[in-house]
Amino acid sequence: MADIDELCVNTLRFLAADAVQQAKSGHPGMPLGAAPMAYVLWDRFLKHNPRDPNWFDRDRFVLSAGHASALLYSLLHMYGYDFPLDEIKNFRQWGSISPGHPEAQLAPGVEVTTGPLGQGFGMGVGMAFAERFLATQFNTTDDNGREYNVVDHYTYAICSDGDLMEGISSEAASFAGFLKLGKLIYLYDDNDISIEGSTDLTFTEDVAARFEAYDWQVLEVDDGNDLAAIEQAIRTAQGQTQRPSLIIVHTHIGYGSPKQDMAEAHGAPLGEEALDATKDNLGWPHQPRFHIPDQAQEHMQRAIMQGADYQAHWEKLLEDYEKADPEQATAFALIRAGQLPPDWDADIPVFDPDEGPQATRSSSGAVLNALVGRLPNLVGGSADLAPSNNTHLDGYGDMSPDQPGARNIHFGVREHAMAAIVNGMAQHGGLIPFGATFLVFSDYMRPALRIAAMMKAPSIFVFTHDSIGVGEDGPTHQPVEQIMSLRAIPNMAVFRPADANETAQAWRLAIEWNDRPVALALSRQKLPILDPNEYPIAEGTARGAYVLSEAAADTPQIILIATGSEVSLALDAQDELAKQSIAARVVSMPCWELFDQQPAEYRGQVLLPQVPKLAIEAGVSQGWWRYVGGDGDVIGLDRFGASAPGDVVMEKLGLNVDNVVARARELVSN
Repeated sequence: MADIDELCVNTLRFLAADAVQQAKSGHPGMPLGAAPMAYVLWDRFLKHNPRDPNWFDRDRFVLSAGHASALLYSLLHMYGYDFPLDEIKNFRQWGSISPGHPEAQLAPGVEVTTGPLGQGFGMGVGMAFAERFLATQFNTTDDNGREYNVVDHYTYAICSDGDLMEGISSEAASFAGFLKLGKLIYLYDDNDISIEGSTDLTFTEDVAARFEAYDWQVLEVDDGNDLAAIEQAIRTAQGQTQRPSLIIVHTHIGYGSPKQDMAEAHGAPLGEEALDATKDNLGWPHQPRFHIPDQAQEHMQRAIMQGADYQAHWEKLLEDYEKADPEQATAFALIRAGQLPPDWDADIPVFDPDEGPQATRSSSGAVLNALVGRLPNLVGGSADLAPSNNTHLDGYGDMSPDQPGARNIHFGVREHAMAAIVNGMAQHGGLIPFGATFLVFSDYMRPALRIAAMMKAPSIFVFTHDSIGVGEDGPTHQPVEQIMSLRAIPNMAVFRPADANETAQAWRLAIEWNDRPVALALSRQKLPILDPNEYPIAEGTARGAYVLSEAAADTPQIILIATGSEVSLALDAQDELAKQSIAARVVSMPCWELFDQQPAEYRGQVLLPQVPKLAIEAGVSQGWWRYVGGDGDVIGLDRFGASAPGDVVMEKLGLNVDNVVARARELVSN
């Protein structure tokens, strides 16, 4: 290791170790062991511009092992990002941009939120997918043979033993290998230690053979301090264009410390004495803390000038591209800016009640196919349920290594990876990605859904078969608690539309937003179509809840609040109550989150405070009491479903007109 390289590596090591020690919290072991591979990658390969962290054609870097966040923050500071040294000194403290695990949008240069192991691994696959898809869509060659590769970058990640133990990594690796994502390069920090001790306690598989079976190129570096070997491995990985690459780098956790190769180095500060001993072993001064040698700073901040040159070269290419293919260049500019083309929503259908009842999953499919022709960056698919989810984009091909520009992704039975991959596509930028499965299987996706919400990623999740209306498949496939559990995730917009037209409006909002994930919960069974000429569906859906059908009297005696398939039930009950001289208002509430954001005056106008309220939803009652109050009631399902035809299950479990009327009468009489 050359003197300047050693100086830079040790600067990264001790910025991280000092940060952990000062915070009295964190993970010093991985930064001490993995700093050399991170340094080689950032110093000799990573194409980025610290002064414009969001430059579109930058390489993407994901620290999947998010517990090593202090290493990432040290890289960001040393390579010239707007990440002051004081933020490293303020590691894990209130108000800092250096949290315990990296959080996207909090600090420049942090591409995705990581920490829950395996999530970064999956999102990196999504980023590599996005790069290849956009390259296929927008890279061109003119009549003279000049190539305009306006999308041309790598996705790199550093992952850990723990990442590779998580099942999501197996799912995502299998998917990436199938698609031959050759510009995906992962460095595996193989230090053989986890929190409980040696990985030999539980993780003795042949990782290389496993990834070779996934059709990855596997390379090994025997000594994690051998910078030349790491560099050669990355160059070899770049040369393999038909397979993703895993570089297994054998390292020592807590390198140079008295706790080297010990679990104690993983998740706690080294301690003052051990930290000083580590500095002695590696020739580093005890004081001052957060020492940055001038030579290291000068060397590493060359990235500022290099980054400006990278971007200037790309911008010149872009200028020539605009002249060579103005139409494509205009479309490319829109997707880079996250903007929608003019009239993007012109083909969204308006559904007529005369068409007859329609499952909202079918309505969703019709809307998707109306959108895809006007949105060249709308891409997604299902976890092996496209015929049931109605997410197939007709005429747009099946994604494969031979059709990298096709729009239908077959994720396979890999729900967890699907969600993370969709998040990675969304965070990459330029795409409007969606993933689909049955609502009950959202449980498999939970960690990635939560990360999507934390990142405010514009990921779209299509969940069909949204209630006990699933029917014969029985309680294993009938969601009961799932819709409420999704609503519990902050910043996740959850729509359960009542009909085809609410579904269309939900899709419109999902496409327009770029600051939150959206979940659509759609029915298997057919539902009556609400007349948009009679009901304020478009405006009402955008406000989360609205008066769908007013009571015959000036003031309603009861308000029926419903979502999804239960809205038509509420309308039927309203008619029956009217025959019994009880004036009921019906409120459709497709999206709690939007309704809660409305002004208090509007919310009070919809849910009149002085009027008793009855909520109706084929799911758990928990949560509804905030809207109905202590003097209201909820018709829900605080039990699992049963195997029988869907309409029979609904009837038997109380989701029927007679029960709604009886419960409403009881509230009114009280």
